[in-house]
Amino acid sequence: MSQTSHAHGASSHGEGFSLPELLGVDPLWVATGILILTYAVLITEKVNRAILAMLGASLMVLLGIINQAQAVAGVDANTLALLIGMMVIVGITSKSGLFQYVAIVSAKWVKANPTGILIMLTLITAVFSALLDNVTTVLLIAPITLLITDALETKVFPFFLAEILASNVGGTATLIGDPPNIIIGSAADLSFMQFVYNLAPISAICLVVLTVIIYFMNRKALARIPQSAQERIMQFNEKEAITDHVLLVKSLAVLALTLIGFTAGHGHGIQPGTSALAGAGLLMLLAYGHQHGEEQSESVHHIFGEVEWITIFFFGGLFVIVAGVEHVGLLEFFGQKVLEFTEGDMRMTALLIFWASGILSAILDNIPFVATMIPLIESTADSFGGPDAIEPLWWSLALGACLGGNGTLLGASANLTVAAFAEKAKQPIGFLKFMMYAFPIMLLTLAMAHFYIDWRYF
Repeated sequence: MSQTSHAHGASSHGEGFSLPELLGVDPLWVATGILILTYAVLITEKVNRAILAMLGASLMVLLGIINQAQAVAGVDANTLALLIGMMVIVGITSKSGLFQYVAIVSAKWVKANPTGILIMLTLITAVFSALLDNVTTVLLIAPITLLITDALETKVFPFFLAEILASNVGGTATLIGDPPNIIIGSAADLSFMQFVYNLAPISAICLVVLTVIIYFMNRKALARIPQSAQERIMQFNEKEAITDHVLLVKSLAVLALTLIGFTAGHGHGIQPGTSALAGAGLLMLLAYGHQHGEEQSESVHHIFGEVEWITIFFFGGLFVIVAGVEHVGLLEFFGQKVLEFTEGDMRMTALLIFWASGILSAILDNIPFVATMIPLIESTADSFGGPDAIEPLWWSLALGACLGGNGTLLGASANLTVAAFAEKAKQPIGFLKFMMYAFPIMLLTLAMAHFYIDWRYF
């Protein structure tokens, strides 16, 4: 193993500086140490994840594990572009009041019945998570949920629990639904429609089962909510929620164009990141182009301020850390061990990746886990007959990571985003309380996805 890593180091550093080699330490151990330390501190939540990723990435370059060019090459620009573009589009669209309108209409549609509202919010979260991304969706749905639960005079926990689970199940269905899918799609060059074709069916089945479970878990408690609280909801005026009709039309038109770009662009070599940034640029022009000088600059500055830069820098740093451990041969080593364990059997390999990603994504944030797994899966391509042959492995990874993200509060970024809203509302979601409800449901959806993978690909 060390011979491999030294060979890697020698071949690509050239004349570059490498502190571990100068000190007679195998770069493999140093890179692995940085990765483990980053994960360990990440789990404690003591240090912001963006700070951690930036420091870990910097160490990879400063210590000479990889050089500057390799670090830049390791960053998946398409993933970052897709996230930034969609965050801008959603940020501008939300100012029209569309999302509040949908929530109020949905609540009234079920006559403000608390159980009905819970089911509607669950389904809306899942659908929005498939079309936007789950972090963006919960950022929009959580404040509306707090408004509705305040009016109903009930605790927000059952609603937030349902929305977290639905955001990860719904986000499984498409390329842009969940950050792990964005990363996998970009790395494996999989199109928007390939994700829909392969993952939407099992996502829909899991959503139906989840909705039934949510209904039976909460129907008795929610039935005790007084009629007066329901009448308050019925008095909400959905028309007042739409604050800017012109912006609404512009936003929906651009969102439709962007989704067309995702589906049609792949065949012409246009990545989703390009479509998302083009959509963001067009919507900013339509929304702010009529403004003059300083006012326009202020509007653009404000909308860029709504981009989740912590997530963007976390991704960027993480890509560099993963490039470092890939470079020293660690992932190749694990890839070989997986193949040895499964004896080169594709079905066994797919199911091993699926369950490993499912369980580990519940304990760790699924984003860094997927970023680490991608080069490992790529390293098995030759053994199975080329990049096209390993497609079932990508779907196994995506399903495991997205559904596994439901296991604990740490499992996915959307979970932590909702938890932050609950804390602000002085109704904190306990780690163990969430896990007690969510982990069994996660295991059930993983079992369903296991049979789906077996039936669909083998």
